Amino acid sequence: MLCKRLTNARFLTMDPDHPVAHDLGIWRGRIAGLDAAVTSTPAREVIDLQGATVLPGFVDAHVHLAWTGLKENTLSIAGRTRIDDVLAVVAAAAARERSPGAWLNLVGYDQRALGRHLTAAELDTVSQGHKVFMLHDSGHGCVVNSAVLDLLPADVPHENGFLAEGAMGAARALRLPYSQRELAEAIGRAARTCLSEGVTACAEAGIGGTLFGHSPVELGAYQLAREEDLLPLRVQLMVAAERLGPVAAHEADGIPRALDLGLRTGFGDDRLSVGALKIYTDGGMMARTAALSRPYEGLDHAGQLQDDPDALTDMIVDGHLAGWQLAVHAIGDRAADLALDALERAQRLRPRPAARHRIEHAGLIRPDQLPRFARLGVSAVVQPNFLRFFGDDYAEIMGEERAPWLYRGRGFLDHGVPLVGSSDRPVTDGSPLRAVQFMVERASESGQVIGPDEGITVDEALRAYTVAGAHACHWEDALGTLTPGKRADLVVLGDDPRGVDTSRIGGIEVAATYVDGCETGKAAS
Repeated sequence: MLCKRLTNARFLTMDPDHPVAHDLGIWRGRIAGLDAAVTSTPAREVIDLQGATVLPGFVDAHVHLAWTGLKENTLSIAGRTRIDDVLAVVAAAAARERSPGAWLNLVGYDQRALGRHLTAAELDTVSQGHKVFMLHDSGHGCVVNSAVLDLLPADVPHENGFLAEGAMGAARALRLPYSQRELAEAIGRAARTCLSEGVTACAEAGIGGTLFGHSPVELGAYQLAREEDLLPLRVQLMVAAERLGPVAAHEADGIPRALDLGLRTGFGDDRLSVGALKIYTDGGMMARTAALSRPYEGLDHAGQLQDDPDALTDMIVDGHLAGWQLAVHAIGDRAADLALDALERAQRLRPRPAARHRIEHAGLIRPDQLPRFARLGVSAVVQPNFLRFFGDDYAEIMGEERAPWLYRGRGFLDHGVPLVGSSDRPVTDGSPLRAVQFMVERASESGQVIGPDEGITVDEALRAYTVAGAHACHWEDALGTLTPGKRADLVVLGDDPRGVDTSRIGGIEVAATYVDGCETGKAAS
């Protein structure tokens, strides 16, 4: 007997051997069969989906759950376009804080909306002696006041209180880490938001690090969240590369650096596991710190690498030698050059054809770099919603020649490069359906079409958030298609993305989300 049979629906399985079905059976959290194989089989519960469209649950291959959940509960200045209005928010927060010298944490900062960066001196006028830390929306910078600057080593660079990349990490290190309890609750909040958009599995893009980590014992927060039923979807954890340390392993192992006990990609189970090693090579376009091969339009610099190029290369090579899958953050084309060079060197030293290394973001990729991605078997994990929401700005700072190279689609697929969809939540909108719409249209919210030749089909875009996402995370045996034997992770949609006008895809209702055959928010059967 089946646990459930879902019927009267259009199941888009993403499996070429059985692309469309009308019935799907579930037994003990797995797909038991499709159509005739289950239609006459008794089931404890039969659910009539009334003609809905059902897809495999979306896989978001690059998110920040803890950051998302914390951001939801942190004072925000988002939407304010005047310096005085931002300072008024800080002043009100300072007036409410009764502990002398306490930290005032704010989010939603983006200098583009204000026309320039805030300064430490301006924050000093309203902070009443408290320490102000205002996080940039990109996660790659912050603005602080003099009370924070006074605590930093003299050699930490800043621009009138704006700290980018490693300098921001120095400021974050001044504060106590979040508790595992705080983090577990934040993770739970973010997970529920993901589920509401049809995401049933995701890869947390960097725990325990200086830039995006929130505690040196952050992995334990995810374990706590799972133990207390706060983790209703599948999560794979990328570990920040700086957590690796020298090890005296046997010389035959060839492992120069590792986590304690040699923990690496693959440890865990189908609900919570260790994924790739996260390595940052550059910053972000919002903060103008992505490393480019020539300057940003209208600026006198080309961004920055996170560290000395040799040190970054050594980290990538050492991670490969230690057996990790690598997720290399490279937004600018200069950073991508470094990443590809290092991966090529690593594969030459110890060939691992099945490593499935990934370039995270791949924000600006020149035509000559595409064949190198393919030759190295590297996936491109892109965030289409960046261009949907920030595309006008990005196109302007890249200029006419480079704008079509932003967050490519067709270029990767035509070169045989796996194209993987993701959000980088909470940097921007996390909806896979809105991202799918952009991947087809290549249109920003204003209607500007950016790199129209990079547009792909609806089917190809859906694959990026199902089949390709599962493969990038080594989940293809359990997720990504509605195939008998795989996990019954499903998203029920109010319409068929392949059957509506492209402009309507992003607005399709997510009617229900199932994980292990259980509709989220309801008791398991």
